[in-house]
Amino acid sequence: MRNALVLLIAILLASPVVAGELAGVKLDDSAQVGASNLVLNGMGLRTKLGFKVYVGGLYLGAKQSDPAKILADDSARRTVMHFVRSVGSGKICDGWQEGLAGNTPSASAEVKKGFETLCSYTEDVSDGDQMVFTYVPGTGTEVAVKGKSKGTIAGKPFADALFAVWIGPKPPTAELKKGLLGG
Repeated sequence: MRNALVLLIAILLASPVVAGELAGVKLDDSAQVGASNLVLNGMGLRTKLGFKVYVGGLYLGAKQSDPAKILADDSARRTVMHFVRSVGSGKICDGWQEGLAGNTPSASAEVKKGFETLCSYTEDVSDGDQMVFTYVPGTGTEVAVKGKSKGTIAGKPFADALFAVWIGPKPPTAELKKGLLGG
């Protein structure tokens, strides 16, 4: 009995700590990116026509609710999209382009090319799949789909435009933005 209790305690201590749950999706309370320890800033639910599409999680070096300060800061950050339904890659890419146009209307040719590359990395997703976007200063934004790295897109301007899709002036939904910003 004592061994079982010790084993249970060891398992609980080894398990990642979950900070939050939204729409049945649990996200870790922190993420290690190189030497940076990021904290879960907030979680938000993306809906479309009343259907749940994905739960987003925003990780930052420290909690922050001001989108302008988040985008101005040149430090590591991450967004997780945990899908709760199947979505085709074309619809996801359309969302990227719409988000870019709405939140970074004067995007440079380099940023637009970055979004084209992002679309080429995008795959059809199913319930439970994740897309993870990790910005590392001086390196760029790594894009991972379904647990596999697809590549890194260089430049802070691209990272800022990508993160603005969720926390900029015209996010997919106000509720998603509010949740990601910790509200």
